[in-house]
Amino acid sequence: MDTIDLRSDTVTQPTPEMRAAMAKAEVGDDVYGEDPTINALEKLAAERMGKEAALFVPSGTMGNLIALLVHCQRGDEVIVGDLAHPFLNETGGMAALGGIQAHTLRNQPDGTLKLEDIEGAIRADDQHHPITRLILLENTHNRCYGSALGADYIGQVGTLAKAHGLGLHIDGARLFNAATALGVEAKELVAAADSVTFCLSKGLCAPVGSVLCGSDEFIRKALRARKMLGGGMRQAGVLAAAGLIALETMTQRLGEDHARANALAEALREMDALEVFPQHTNIVRFKFKEGAAMGPVELLAAMKERGVLISWGGAWGMRALTHYWIDDAALKHTIEAFRGVLQSA
Repeated sequence: MDTIDLRSDTVTQPTPEMRAAMAKAEVGDDVYGEDPTINALEKLAAERMGKEAALFVPSGTMGNLIALLVHCQRGDEVIVGDLAHPFLNETGGMAALGGIQAHTLRNQPDGTLKLEDIEGAIRADDQHHPITRLILLENTHNRCYGSALGADYIGQVGTLAKAHGLGLHIDGARLFNAATALGVEAKELVAAADSVTFCLSKGLCAPVGSVLCGSDEFIRKALRARKMLGGGMRQAGVLAAAGLIALETMTQRLGEDHARANALAEALREMDALEVFPQHTNIVRFKFKEGAAMGPVELLAAMKERGVLISWGGAWGMRALTHYWIDDAALKHTIEAFRGVLQSA
């Protein structure tokens, strides 16, 4: 039996349709702006986000960093959640490479930041303070159980940002999961944002890449920042070909992943040893209850012996993500493996 890999939706491999498209992709030098497949992907991405322009980048981490570099100068400050991916999991790039200070606020369980907390964090115009330039939100929110931030809330943050002359960037790595969960178009969720990045290489199955979207002027500046970071690529249309299919096709089927994640969460809740956190999209987080007969290390090893891979984030508990390559048979095997391991403990 093939390994069932639930560690992340980043493990998704290209579909056969993607591989065929990549093999015959029309290409050119993207640094010169001459790769027609890249240009088509960027045009489609901008349309899907309701923005003027877009830029293909190798990763979501680079996309977020580019956005920060465009919005902020050295010594400026960004308001960001204390559980946000750009703060926790992007190796301090905003500080190391941008000289940008993070002003962290407590993320609520649903991934939001309290509006009053945001307003209270905006610096006064004082020579002793860094200048507040940007608010950063994450949607869906990985650490907050894959929760989806709604358009109304994001609109309120956008209104607050504009009232104080701030930018709003959305780390939308799994933005299409949020749109699917909420039953809206992705562009509705980012209408109030000045910039947004989303990943093609998570649940959308493309092998590489993210897209950063914003105004024409923003993307013009982002193009320079991408080059500075080493993200300018040449015949990258072979990657964009898969990205086009990701946007046109894979975004339409994410509800299947959510349904399977819900089924997995419900099955795990029936197991006495586990505490399962709220499940919103394709992310299932859980941990052992106090006094359980085994621990995460033993569980991960036992599940691996049964052909199932899950991940463990220490204090954040364990995590399983559904995606295109997890079908009903894989889900059934996973649930049976959990039951077998926990019953034998």
